[in-house]
Amino acid sequence: MFYDFLLYALLGGVGVALVAGPLGSFVVWRRMSYFGDSLAHSALLGVAIGIFFEINLNIAIIVCCLLLAILLVAMQKQHFIATDTLLGIMAHSSLSLGLVTISFIEDARIDLMAFLFGDLLAILPEDLLWILLGGVLVLSLLYYYWPQMIAMTINEELAAVEGVSVAKMRLLLMLMIALVIAVAMKIVGVLLITSLLIIPAASARPLSRSPEKMALLASLLGCAAVVIGLLASFEFDTPAGPSVVVAAMAIFMSIYLWPRKASH
Repeated sequence: MFYDFLLYALLGGVGVALVAGPLGSFVVWRRMSYFGDSLAHSALLGVAIGIFFEINLNIAIIVCCLLLAILLVAMQKQHFIATDTLLGIMAHSSLSLGLVTISFIEDARIDLMAFLFGDLLAILPEDLLWILLGGVLVLSLLYYYWPQMIAMTINEELAAVEGVSVAKMRLLLMLMIALVIAVAMKIVGVLLITSLLIIPAASARPLSRSPEKMALLASLLGCAAVVIGLLASFEFDTPAGPSVVVAAMAIFMSIYLWPRKASH
């Protein structure tokens, strides 16, 4: 019997993986993994705000992530603090602030482990709807702005000369990453979200000869990791979210180690 909760988990995981593929490719190309971590850590602050003001958690998380993305882009323009230092401060401060805020909320039944490491098997139809809406929006924007974003990634100065609004594209990319992190939070949790963005894209890189092929292959490898991770979780009774990440890591290692084995 194919349980409903397993079907929901599969659909949710595959839905996120499809969007994470092309977006994760930009994260890898532009070396933005630390940005992803900073935005992911802010998601827990969104949970705390949502519970405190008794509003929909999905909306609270999305708004919080989007606002922090805008703040990160704005603060990048200053020159008195290095970007990596700024990201480190914001990442850990927002995570800690979220944890402290949650501790002050009385009578709030919160499973912090589910938020930190995901609760893929607890996905509901409502969560699937958020993943669908967020995924369609992000993929539509990527399709429409793909040439400009590729140009910006290759060379920002040359892209600006060609008429590309680099600042606009950079902000849009950050907002899309924030949106995907917000809707993917329930899949692998705050601490593992960026792994679902980075690992499939990094795995696809040596197998791809064009940006489009890398984006597509990253999505397919992400879907494979979701399926393998869920099956392993169901078979061995392991946490679903971390199992998906372990599966993605196994695929990554297989791709990178196979040519070396073949060469000996």
